[in-house]
Amino acid sequence: MAGRAAEVDLFLSQAKAVAQTAREGRLIFALDATLSRQPTWDIACRLQAQMFDVTAAQGGLNIQLVYFRGLDECRASRWLASADALKGLMERIDCRGGETQIERVLDHAAAQAAKARVGALVFVGDAMEENIDTLCASAGKLGMLGVKAFLFQEGHDPIAGQAFAEIARLTGGVHERFDLRAPHSLAGLLRAAAAYASDGVAGLTRLASGEPEARRLLASLGGTR
Repeated sequence: MAGRAAEVDLFLSQAKAVAQTAREGRLIFALDATLSRQPTWDIACRLQAQMFDVTAAQGGLNIQLVYFRGLDECRASRWLASADALKGLMERIDCRGGETQIERVLDHAAAQAAKARVGALVFVGDAMEENIDTLCASAGKLGMLGVKAFLFQEGHDPIAGQAFAEIARLTGGVHERFDLRAPHSLAGLLRAAAAYASDGVAGLTRLASGEPEARRLLASLGGTR
């Protein structure tokens, strides 16, 4: 009987874990980690906990960190369920010179979404040095998998802006600019994207009642998708 009871307890604990995972949203948090991005990386490291905080009441959030740097380095972390784990990882990563690898980010997000639902892709960067048609092809595949890309652009580089806007359009997502001198704006955008990843438009709508960045994202999405 003791053995049977242990088996039942194990089954119940596993079932509980599966149910919890199903309730949690999944967000891919991608960052340009080329050398010029160190100030943005440092600010994102300080702000990332707010993405977990804003979704706690909605079942929680799992975040996978993706970053590229150097000549040919693009890495993805395991799925992380706590702010401390994500911050600890980010603090061990330094930015290095290199060109953008946004195509690899998009393709990775699509591969993850093909395995299990991904609520949203967030990308933070300021440049695009790739073939825009190639990026659009990858974005189209991501959009077909139902993953919206939220691209948060520092600065006003027109080439990056055009590419980010097109990726957002093809995935049904949003392209927004932010000023690094006003980190509260990036914080609000990250919270809004996390709310959407966790509970879709309903989660974003709840947040929009008190946050201007959430209202901006909701308006860009049309409030109905």
